Amino acid sequence: MIKWFIHKNIFLSSLVIIFLLSTRCSKDPVSEKLIGSNLDSDDIAVSLLGELQISDFVWKGLNEFYYWQEDVAELSDDKLIDQKSYGQYIIENSDAESFFESLKHPEDRFSWIQDDYRVLENTLQGIFASNGVEFGLLRACQNCNELVGFVKYILENSDAENKNIQRGDLFTGVDGTILTASNYRSLLFGDNLTYTLNMASGINGVLSNNGINVDLTKEENFETNPIQVSKSITIENEDSGYSGNIGYLMYNQFVADKSGELNEAFGNFKAEGISDLILDLRYNGGGSVQNCVELASMITGQFTSEIFAEEQWNIKLLKYLRERFGKETLINRFTAQLSNGEPINSLDLNRVFIITTSESASASELLINGLDSYINVFQIGERTVGKNVGSITVYDYVDNEQTKNPEHTYAMQPIVLKISNSDGFADYSDGLLPDTIIEEDIRNLGILGDSNEPLLETVIKIITGSGKINIRKAKMSRALLVKDPLMLQRQQMIVDKKELQSIRSNLKGFSN
Repeated sequence: MIKWFIHKNIFLSSLVIIFLLSTRCSKDPVSEKLIGSNLDSDDIAVSLLGELQISDFVWKGLNEFYYWQEDVAELSDDKLIDQKSYGQYIIENSDAESFFESLKHPEDRFSWIQDDYRVLENTLQGIFASNGVEFGLLRACQNCNELVGFVKYILENSDAENKNIQRGDLFTGVDGTILTASNYRSLLFGDNLTYTLNMASGINGVLSNNGINVDLTKEENFETNPIQVSKSITIENEDSGYSGNIGYLMYNQFVADKSGELNEAFGNFKAEGISDLILDLRYNGGGSVQNCVELASMITGQFTSEIFAEEQWNIKLLKYLRERFGKETLINRFTAQLSNGEPINSLDLNRVFIITTSESASASELLINGLDSYINVFQIGERTVGKNVGSITVYDYVDNEQTKNPEHTYAMQPIVLKISNSDGFADYSDGLLPDTIIEEDIRNLGILGDSNEPLLETVIKIITGSGKINIRKAKMSRALLVKDPLMLQRQQMIVDKKELQSIRSNLKGFSN
């Protein structure tokens, strides 16, 4: 019998829940030598080698944890009744990545498979190869093959921090080669740690190379700080009569290990007596559910122990969790302290203003949806991604000590659950629509944290009741944006679920 284990502390994205799981711990026929001509013998269990082990790992992982398992015929538990037939099925699907894609439900936009779990682990902890330039790409025109890069922000303590590049800058080439839809992946997302960005400027509506070249070097294990900006903005507006301090926090990833720093930022807000909070999640693709619940508790404080969110798993896992551990194991509640026991600095607010864009996903959306049951949440910006589902990281372990299979480095990130707010609402796969729609203008990005930055300026006007608010579209259409190939890896939600240890053996009798 193959068993499954979950490693306790691996860092997630969106509503993205990430569990570190395994698929093997006792010796299994799959790990023995391929019997070959004896495969047809009914009294011999099929065993697999090499790449076939990966396909076996893929099927068993999705069969156990996939949210849509009961809706995908090829993932039926009946596949394992006849080991010989199952073995032949795996042999016929030896390309693990294609096999993985073939098993996905039509509604699944977010599950993926990773050929190197080490890269995955680092990404989910906010550690990845980076030179510090966070950028976006868009086509130069509607039917163009050429691309334009724009700088969204520069990471603190990175190679780019003290170089001639900043938010709002544009680039059209890399190492002297014009960026196109065909080459941008290899030029910007390849294995090369160093490259030169060829910068550009727009003059009279024409974009051209401006002669500035920025040499950049990626640090392979760069650890990001998810708190991009944290400050108080003092407002004295005689026209509207508003007077007070507004807290502004730009938070770019929910990282469980950074809860202490986040709590410190809220301690400062509390000491400064802020009357309102602007939470900027425009580039936040998600992360730790624990960190999300803690942030919700910092914003509020008056709802300790109330339900923030409730998990919805596939039928057999839902039955297993409820009957073995009780319904409480599916509930995430507001809390008064961090996981290390440190008291949370709560603001006791009854309203919050949240900035979003088309990059805001998973745990960012979870925060909005969870808080919406309790306080007034004013969303400003763009419609969010619509990732109302969470994923886990599934590993192929070969023993009870969580030793990863030495024959491959694959891991999976399958969708395993939906998560609803206390009202039971979880159906926002089309994204969360803002109360005030304003697209981020790539030609006028402004300075993050500056009260004149277009999105922040709009929120301040809403809070203070001063000035006219215009619903507007960006001058440079975001419809021309090119998909970031790393976006799926950043849109996650992570949860630590100790109840799922040894789940394979414990699930016996709980299948639907």
